[in-house]
This record gives sequence, structure tokens and C-alpha cells, in this order.
Amino acid sequence: MKRSTLTLAIISTFAFPAAQAQDHDSERARTLDTLIVTASPLRQNAEDILQPVSILSGEKLDARKQATLGRTLANEVGVQSSYFGPGVGRPIIRGQDGARVQVLSEGLATGDVSAVSVDHALSIEPFLADQIEVLRGPATLLYGSGAIGGAVNVVDGRIAESLPDQPLSGRAEARIASGNDERSAMGRLDAQTGNFVLHVDVLSRKTHDYDIPGYAESTELRAEEEAEAGEHEHEEETFGTLPNSALETQAGAVGLSWIGERGFLGASFSRYDTLYGVPGHQHVEHSHGDEGGEEDEHEEAPVSIDLDQGRHELRAGITELGFVESLRFKFAGTDYQHLELEGDEIGTRFDNQSREARLEAVHAPLLGFLGALGLQWSDREFDAIGEEAFVPSTETRDQGLFWTGEQAFGAFKVDLGLRADNNDIQTIPQELAPNRWIARDFDTRSASMAFKWNASEALHFTLGLDTAQRAPTAEELYSNGLHVATGVLEIGTDTLKKEIANQIELGLHWHGERLRASANVFSTWMDNYIYLSQLESLTEPGATLTDGGIPIALWSQADARFTGIELEAAFALLDNASGEWDMRVFADGVNATLQGEGTREMAVVVFHEVHTHGHQGLQTLEGNLPRIAPMRFGVDLDWRRNAWRASLSAVNYRAQNDVASFETPSDGYVLVDAHLAWHHDSASGLGIEWFVDAQNLLDEEARQHTSFLKDRAPLPGRILGTGIRVFF
Repeated sequence: MKRSTLTLAIISTFAFPAAQAQDHDSERARTLDTLIVTASPLRQNAEDILQPVSILSGEKLDARKQATLGRTLANEVGVQSSYFGPGVGRPIIRGQDGARVQVLSEGLATGDVSAVSVDHALSIEPFLADQIEVLRGPATLLYGSGAIGGAVNVVDGRIAESLPDQPLSGRAEARIASGNDERSAMGRLDAQTGNFVLHVDVLSRKTHDYDIPGYAESTELRAEEEAEAGEHEHEEETFGTLPNSALETQAGAVGLSWIGERGFLGASFSRYDTLYGVPGHQHVEHSHGDEGGEEDEHEEAPVSIDLDQGRHELRAGITELGFVESLRFKFAGTDYQHLELEGDEIGTRFDNQSREARLEAVHAPLLGFLGALGLQWSDREFDAIGEEAFVPSTETRDQGLFWTGEQAFGAFKVDLGLRADNNDIQTIPQELAPNRWIARDFDTRSASMAFKWNASEALHFTLGLDTAQRAPTAEELYSNGLHVATGVLEIGTDTLKKEIANQIELGLHWHGERLRASANVFSTWMDNYIYLSQLESLTEPGATLTDGGIPIALWSQADARFTGIELEAAFALLDNASGEWDMRVFADGVNATLQGEGTREMAVVVFHEVHTHGHQGLQTLEGNLPRIAPMRFGVDLDWRRNAWRASLSAVNYRAQNDVASFETPSDGYVLVDAHLAWHHDSASGLGIEWFVDAQNLLDEEARQHTSFLKDRAPLPGRILGTGIRVFF
């Protein structure tokens, strides 16, 4: 009741001035009309793309930047974040995450292994981004089956494609914060001489264990552990600070471009290194015996992950080639490694070598359609070495061909798209399983059709029809072992079929000078939806099937359905002597359920060194999918007057009671953030900005339902930060 009252009070307070609103600068109302979405080969602005898109850039991006991409985008409509401590946060789009959401760096995959496990970080640094673009809904036409749920493209400007406005520019930022003792600094320089443009950026961040408003473990988990302990001594409960939640990151890049009248050629090299703790983590030894083994728990050193990635990129573009209006080529190669450490000892090592190339040709109108034809190729060699390597070494190759085009018919506009891919996934034999060489080959097809009707200058409607296919990943096919991050024995199914998603979406958009509003409703039918679920014991109804005391989870398939709604409105409230006042309100929610009937009996085989253990269990085929983000409502208030600007946001996350088998509900909570900045430009062109940030201003205990750690690691409590930005 307290949370709902607070949210309504904030909304009411912000909404009151609307009745007295005066004329507002229409330039701010046309911001989306000028933002170019680089994820589109046609380089369209945000208003021309029929697929729902969100863009963060400029001051908005500065105010929302956090250590992970997921947390940076968490207030975008339709987007929430995963959470495995402050070092790990991957975007979740419309309830889809992991292998269904493609995260890109300038249009190419990041080359990390964040989709393999929920405790693996993205190799993306939001503080070095110029712009972040979110495509909500299937983006498979542009980026293949890994974008069946959506895509996030991070634009960093490391390879310039056009000459800058001035020969020398840059920025620097330094910040400190309480609550996690953050110390961060970043710098960027762009210099032009003749036709050459040089880019350099660098970042360093260090935080300590963060403060929490109460106990690390939830009330339910503490009660359960106390009941299990009985008369035995119960370990001391953690209060006030979350152990092993520190983070340390260094990143940097250098890029060089040559830019001519009709094209450009550029290359860059970047490094990303981060060391972060995995909070709320408990190692359980997995043992076997004639009766299935006993669970053996003992004191272990804290678990942390040391991630190191080098990346080199090459990009080129040329225009005015006759029928081909422009031609762009991109290539990226990454050398990725991370070590899972137990104290100072290496437990498991993950290596990922990837190469990706992309060619896009924008052609002149063909049968009235202005379009782009593209080719995409990628190769990935993944290797996991160690006692906890639950995924075998694999090699994955993808080749794709796509076309997308648009044509206007008076007040109507139509977008069409087609894509065909071939995905080849094979295991690489290892010492423990020398004969386990398995290969799968998938052909996926995707198509899209979208319509836009401009009912008036301000009002338009959209209809989107998509069919998209996704090939299973190596993790879903071949996993077989203890996945420590999730605390289950994860078993893949090498006979999985490709997923097929059929989506319909309706949109309404109003774009006036003082009001911008949108509403989107969508429904997605998923055939052969791939999901991970724990099995029920045949001998103990209602209990989880275990092996050696560890729950067994199986990758399997069933039909599923996702339905959701997204609402957003931005108001220009006031523009008078008190300043310029803007308000944004939004709401989103998604419901995701399996569409099977009852349960089915499943047989699984657990490989453990040279032994194998067979089990029989029951798998649920209907009901809610796990870790689906709850409904939420949010409001942002922005103010600007002369050199000052400020913002205040409140987001009410509702309780999530629609849970899957063996999943616990989550309480609702309200997160309030604030930002204040003062900006001054000197006559010499040097800009200085002082800012103050506040996160979780009410010091709310927030346990994110999308997190595997929700009962062991709440979100950070109140964090207050301040810093200085310099622009030149």
C-alpha cells in the first residue's frame, strides 16, 4: 500500500502542471525525428522505422549510464535486466533474454559468452557509448536467429565514418559514490588531420562490496534455513553489506579512419578487462554412490570471474555506385577468455574465439522499394576447461542472406523483409568424452511485413506480422554437468528442433508538439520453444529430481505464448520563468506460458567423469515460464533552467506471483532515482559539468524476479554519487 500510494502521489504531483502548460519548444518534441538508427542498413531515423525502437543518447544517456548494459536500459519501455551481481546485467526484451536477444557493438556481435551462463558478463562498457539502440521484437531479419526476441546495438564511434565538425574534440569524466565506494574515470579524444580521424578512449572503474538495506537473504530463505538447521548452529546472517559484490573494470580502444568524398576505411583495436565477485554463491560438491550419492558442502573461497577480451575491427564504406547507392563492410575478430576463480585458484576457464563479417548494399528503388541486401558470416570456437565445465567444446558457423525494403503509398507505408540462414553446430571431442562428436545443421527462414497508416500528421497506426526461426545453441544441445551459477545439473538435448516464432503487433502513435504517446500490444506464438526446467521426482511427487543431491534441469521443448503491452507518453508540461518541465510516464508487462498439456515422463543421463547415471522424472508441459519480469509502472520528471537540469524517476515493480514449477514468488518494490547537473561553457569552447546522482533514493529492499540470486542478493541500497564532466 505504501509503494502504490507513493507512486500515485509522485504521478499526481508531476501531472498537475499539465493543466497550466504553456507553449513548449517544439524542437525537444522532435528529438526522435533526428536520431538515426545505425542498426538499420537504410540509416533511417527512429520515427521512420516501423518496428518499435528506443534510443538513448546525449544527456539522457549520461544520466542513466550504469556499470552494466542491462541496468543502463532498465527504464526503457519493454526492457528489463537480468542480474547476477553488479558486474552482470543483460537486457531482457519483452520477457526474452539470453540467446534470444542479440547484443551488438556497432552492428556486430560482442564475441563474449554472456549467453552461455547467467553469471557471465557482457564485454560492453556503457560509459564509452555514444548511443544505444533497442529494437523490440524480432530482429532476425537483420541479425539472424540470435535476435528472435530483439536486439540492442551499442554505438561507440571508435571508427569514424565522416569528418567531425571540429578538428579536436573529446570529453573526460570522474566520479565517486557512496554505498559502493565507487571510483571511476574515463576519457575520450577524437582528432582530425586532413582525411584521417584518430579516436582514443579509456576507462577505469573500481567499486567495493555494496550496501544493502537489510539482510542479504530473503525472509523466506532465512526461515527455511533456520528450520533446516534445527538445533544445530546456524551460520551468521549477512546484514547491511553484500559480500563478494566488488567490481573492477578497465577498458580502452584506439581507432583510425581515412575519410574521402565517397567513402571511408577504418580499423580499431579495443580491450575490455573486468574482475567481479559472484555474490550469494555457494559451491556444492557433486558426488556419486550406489544410491545416488550424498550432498557434501564445505567452506569455499569466494567465487569471482576474471574476464579479458581483445577485439579488432575493420570497416569500410563507399557511395555512388550507380544502382547500388552505398556499400558497407564490417569485420570483427575477438579473442575472449575468462577464468572462474575460487579465491586465487582457477576453477574453470572459458575461451571463445569468434570472427564475424557483414556486407550491406543499399540499392536504388526496385519495383518501388528502396531496400538493402546483406550477407553475414560468423564462426565461433568455444572451449571450457575445468571441473565445472558443463558445456563441451564446440564450433559454430552461421551464414545468412537478407533483404529488407520499404515503399510509401500516399498515407500508407509498407516494409518487407526476408532472411535465410544456415547454422552448423558441432562438439569438439574432449579427453573425458573422446567419442562424443555430434554435429547438427539447421536452416532457418524469417520473414516480416509491417504496415503504417498516417491517419493525420500527428496520428499513425502500425501493424506488424513476423515469422522468425531460431536454431538451438550449443548450450541447449550439449550441456551435461553441474552448472554452479544456477545450482543445477544442466542437461542438454541434442535432438532439439529449431524454434518458430509467429508474432502479430498493433501500434498506435501520437506525435504532437507537446505530447508524444505510443501504445503497442503484441502476441507471439512460439512453436518448439526451448526452455530449461527442473524435473519432478517420480518416487517423491512434488519434489525435485536430483543426482547426488543436486537438482536436475533439462533443456526441452514445448509450445509457448508471449503476450504483452507497452504504453509510453511524454508531455511538455511547462516552459516559463520556472524552467522547462517535461514528464514521461510508461507501463509494460508480459505474460509467458507453456501451451502443452499436463506432464510427460522424461529420461536423462548425467555424465560424471567416466561414470554415467540414468534418471526418470516428470516434466511440466503447461503453466508459467520462469523468471518473467513483472508488470511495472514508471514516471520521469525532467527540469531545465539556464545552466541547471535535473530529473527524478520512480518505477513501481509489481509483485510477481505467476511463477513456474519450483520457482518462488517475488514481492513488489519501488525504485526512485534522481539526477542533478550544472553545465557551463567557457568562451574558449571548454564545457564543464558538475553532477550528482542518486540510485534507490528510498533505500528500498528490491529483489529482482529475473535474477537467479533474488533470494540471496538484493539490488544495491541507496547509492549517492557525484562527479565532473569536461567537454572540448
